[in-house]
Amino acid sequence: MARTRFVALALVTSFLSVVAGQLRPLPAAGLPGDLFNQGIASRLRTDRDTTAKASTDFGQMVRAAPEAVFHPRAPADIAELIRFSAFSPAPFPVAPRGQGHSWHGQSLAPGGVVVDMRSMGRGHRAARINVSTAAGAEPYVDAGGQQLWADVLRATLRHGLAPRVWTDYLRLTVGGTLSNAGIGGQAFRHGPQIANVHELDVITGTGEMVTCSRDKNSDLFFAALGGLGQFGVITRARIRLEQAPKRVRWVRLAYSDVAMFTKDQEFLISNQASHAGFNYVEGQVQLNRSFIEGPKSTPFFSTTNLSRLASLGSRTRVAAIYYIEGTMYYNEDTTISVDQLICFFFSYRKMEAVLDQLNFEPGFVFTKDVTYVQFLDRVREEERALRSASVWEVPHPWLNLFVPRSRILDFDTGVFKGLLRDANPAGVILMYPMNKDRWDDRMTAMTPTADEDVFYAVSLLWSALSADDVEQLEKMNELVLDLCARTGMECKQYLPHHTSQDGWQQHFGAKWGKIAELKAKYDPQTILSRGHKIFPSRAADVVGVATA
Repeated sequence: MARTRFVALALVTSFLSVVAGQLRPLPAAGLPGDLFNQGIASRLRTDRDTTAKASTDFGQMVRAAPEAVFHPRAPADIAELIRFSAFSPAPFPVAPRGQGHSWHGQSLAPGGVVVDMRSMGRGHRAARINVSTAAGAEPYVDAGGQQLWADVLRATLRHGLAPRVWTDYLRLTVGGTLSNAGIGGQAFRHGPQIANVHELDVITGTGEMVTCSRDKNSDLFFAALGGLGQFGVITRARIRLEQAPKRVRWVRLAYSDVAMFTKDQEFLISNQASHAGFNYVEGQVQLNRSFIEGPKSTPFFSTTNLSRLASLGSRTRVAAIYYIEGTMYYNEDTTISVDQLICFFFSYRKMEAVLDQLNFEPGFVFTKDVTYVQFLDRVREEERALRSASVWEVPHPWLNLFVPRSRILDFDTGVFKGLLRDANPAGVILMYPMNKDRWDDRMTAMTPTADEDVFYAVSLLWSALSADDVEQLEKMNELVLDLCARTGMECKQYLPHHTSQDGWQQHFGAKWGKIAELKAKYDPQTILSRGHKIFPSRAADVVGVATA
C-alpha cells in the first residue's frame, strides 16, 4: 500500500511539474534567457503558431517572425518588458501591435517581441473606456490605446457624444491611429485625430510610464502624436468629444472635369462654406476601365448607377470619373413624427442650398439617408463583401500621399491621366483636401512643406489579387513616387515607408534634428517599432519579402 501511494504521488508530482513547465514558454534563441525567469514570462508565447500570426501585417508584403509574442494584462506589464530589454546587455526590439494594420512590416519585430495590445484585460483602469460629462466642462473620453474606435463609438454614444474625427475604417486601435495622425472626412474642420487629444499615457523606450499633455511633459506629448511609435507606446488617450448627431444625409456627386472637382472640394472645406455646409468631405477617383472590368455594383452604387457613370465616362472621353463624397449631420425626435419630418425637410433644404453652388455633372447626384453609426461604420459592409469574395486578406501595396494644392492638377495629369490611364488595379483611390491650419506642426506627423493653406490626401489603396499584381503595383507606386520627385511636387508620404535613413531625413526635413534628439532621450536603445527602419539598430533585422 505504501509503495502504491509513493508511485501515485510520484506520478502526480511529475504531472504537476509538466503542467507548471507549460505555464512558462520555452526560451527563444534570439532573446536573453533571463527574460524567461521574470514575473512576466508566463505572458510570453514562443510557439510557432503564435509567432507566425505576428509575422506579417495587413499589407502582407513583408514577413518577419518575432522570437515571442507578449500578452500583457495591463500597461505595467509592457513597461516591465521594455525595461528589461532597454537595460539588457543585448537589447531586443519591441513592437506594439493592435490590429496590425500596417502594410510594409511596420508593426513587426523580427528577432524581438511583438506586444499584442488587444490582450490587455478589460478590468484594468487603462483598458476601459471612460466618458466624462462633468457639468461646465468639455466632455472627453479616456480610452486605452488597445481599444478599437468602433468600441469607443459605442461607449460614447451611450452619452449622446462622439469623437469629432474618424478614420474611414473603425476596426483600428486608438494607439495605432494616434501614432500616425488619423485622418478622415471631418479633418478639414477639426484637424486629424491627433489634434483632438488632450492627454496621453505613454510608456517610453526606457520603460517609464509617463502622463503627458500640452502643459505636462509636452515634448513627449507632441512627439508621440504622429510619432510612428518611435518614442513610446500609447496606452491611454483623452479625446475631445462633441454632441453626436442621429442621422446623416450622405451624397456623392460625379465630375468629369478634375478642375471643377477640386475647385468644389476646396469651396466645401473653406470658411465660406464650412459653417453651414458639409460635416464631412472626401473624394474618390474611379478609372474608366474599372467600369468595364470592375464590380457591377457596390454597397453605395447600384448596377444602374454604375452603368450611368460608365456612360458618362464614355461620353466625355475622360480617363476617370471623380466623386465628391459629403455628408450633413442632423437629428430627429424619436417621439414626435411631425418634428422628425421638419428636421428631415430642413436637412434636405440645407443640402440643396449647398449643392446649388457646385459644378457637378447635371443629374449625377446620388444620395442616401442613414443613421450616424451606419455612415461611420460603412467600410464594415464593404469588408464583409470582400471577405465573402476572399479578397480581403490579400497583399495590399498601398501608397498614401499628401500633395500640395498647387500641384494636385499636375499629379492628376501625371498619374491618373498618365501612369494609370490604361490600368485597372483592384482597389480604391481617395483624393480630398484638408486645411493645413488644423494641424499642429509641433507634432511629429508631417504635411507638405509648401507654404499653402490647403493640401490633398491621395490614397492608392490597391489589392493585389495575384503574385504578378504585387510586383506590378509595387512598381507603379515607385513610378508615382519618382514622378513626384522628378517634378518637384514636394509630396509627403502619409503612413510612410522609406528604405533608408536618408529617406527618413528627407521625409522629416527640418524636424529631423529634433526627432533624433527626442529618440535619444526617450528610446536610447532604439528598441521601439524598428519595423519603420527610421533609426539603425544594434543588430540588422532580417526581413523577407512575401512571394505569395
